[in-house]
Amino acid sequence: MAEGQWSPGRAERDETEFRPALDIVEPPRQRRLTVLLRLLMLIPHFIVLFFLHVAAFFTVVFGWFAALALGRLPDPVFRFLTGVLGYDMRVSASDMLLIDRYPPFALTPPADYPARIEVRATPLNRLAVLFRIFLMIPAAIVQSLAVYGWWALGFVWWVITLALGRMPKPLFEATAATLRYRMRFTAYAMMLTPAYPKGLFGDDAFTGEREARRSSTRPLVMSAAAKWLVVLFLVLGLAGNVTSSVTTSWSDEPKDDTRLVEPLAP
Repeated sequence: MAEGQWSPGRAERDETEFRPALDIVEPPRQRRLTVLLRLLMLIPHFIVLFFLHVAAFFTVVFGWFAALALGRLPDPVFRFLTGVLGYDMRVSASDMLLIDRYPPFALTPPADYPARIEVRATPLNRLAVLFRIFLMIPAAIVQSLAVYGWWALGFVWWVITLALGRMPKPLFEATAATLRYRMRFTAYAMMLTPAYPKGLFGDDAFTGEREARRSSTRPLVMSAAAKWLVVLFLVLGLAGNVTSSVTTSWSDEPKDDTRLVEPLAP
């Protein structure tokens, strides 16, 4: 399915249970030179993403009012936000070393690009839209901890991938699960889906057996080692945020600047 298009005629179960999907084709090998220079190569995309995120912010504000009135996002708003989300995920898949192919400068990727998202436009619950900013707080905390924890050891993952010429399977699964959860959270925050984010620890084995495999991450059935890596991301994220909060609190404490004051001469 093309990104950002309506798909009428779905079954009720599909509308209520479908969550935005992230399809990534795992590369058998990665070019060490592109791994070495990955972040430098992506600087132009980071600049483009800055402006896209600014535009997306104002579009989401408009979409929030429209969704309250219509019970769904208008077609142009849905397509634009889905395009921005897809662009973000393609750049993120590259900087998190999940793929080796350079992202295109386009909201719609080529058909053979190894990182794609699927978001299906469905009706939105107006009450859930009204309180969206409060409802998404728990998921925001989870995705923040997981992403922060991954980047806390990002240099280690970079060295491993650079040395091996590929990302080990458990690390690939844990990284893909983290990115997919962030994608689902962002889609929920943007009101692209009514489905609450889930699946940080992958899909269950029954889902994997029931669904035909579409990519390396769909379905994403994770090994035990990959799940422990996700736990590590969360622990590191929590530790980093606690440390940062303590350090900030300590630095904000008033210093004892008491000085000896000489008595005034009579």
